[in-house]
Amino acid sequence: MLEARGLDVLYGDYQILWNAHFRADAGEVVAILGPNGAGKSTLMNTLSGLVRARNGEITFKGQPIASMPPHRIVGLGLAHVLERRRLFPYLTVRENLILGAYNRSARAHREQSLADVEALFPFLRAQAGQLAHTLSGGEQQMVAIARGLMARPSLLMIDEPFLGLAPRVVEQIAEIIGTINRERGIAVVFIEQNVELALRLAHRGYVLESGRTILEGPSSALLGSADVKRIFLGH
Repeated sequence: MLEARGLDVLYGDYQILWNAHFRADAGEVVAILGPNGAGKSTLMNTLSGLVRARNGEITFKGQPIASMPPHRIVGLGLAHVLERRRLFPYLTVRENLILGAYNRSARAHREQSLADVEALFPFLRAQAGQLAHTLSGGEQQMVAIARGLMARPSLLMIDEPFLGLAPRVVEQIAEIIGTINRERGIAVVFIEQNVELALRLAHRGYVLESGRTILEGPSSALLGSADVKRIFLGH
């Protein structure tokens, strides 16, 4: 469904990604792993069109998207929930959700999409008029995921969905990610620092180090990898 090859990405004169590659198939959950500064968010931002690669190819459902603006990529069915949630703090929960359905293909189904995300996150209906900045961190993360789903994606990318959240909320959001994938057939790509948690959720994983894709494979294989232990545990 989504494939990238040979990505070189620079911020000014500083190169972040070096010949990076990535693939996510329909119906998969894929984790992007790596230490701080490995280039994980840059890879995800490049896949969604927020950052342009100097070299490389990106295709989504067989269509080249490397030079496509982000709003057109969203319209094709690739949605991106940014790191630190990025809600509009002084808009209500409902207003934030409606903005997720701005693209033409999603706009016609807005009411059905609202009903769907409210079924997934029941608090959204009760707190529809509450300003986003007054929500807890976990609630804000759920609104951000729901806003991404309002775009009616076939693939949803989430940057650090568990960052800074209490263990109980982490488990709740992990369960929701599984539900999105299993019951709605949406492929999910997410970034996470906790290797065990990430690979418990994902079918496959990619490991980045210093801007390079150094490992990839099924979650079970990565959990037992000596290289994964070296990178994350210092062994």
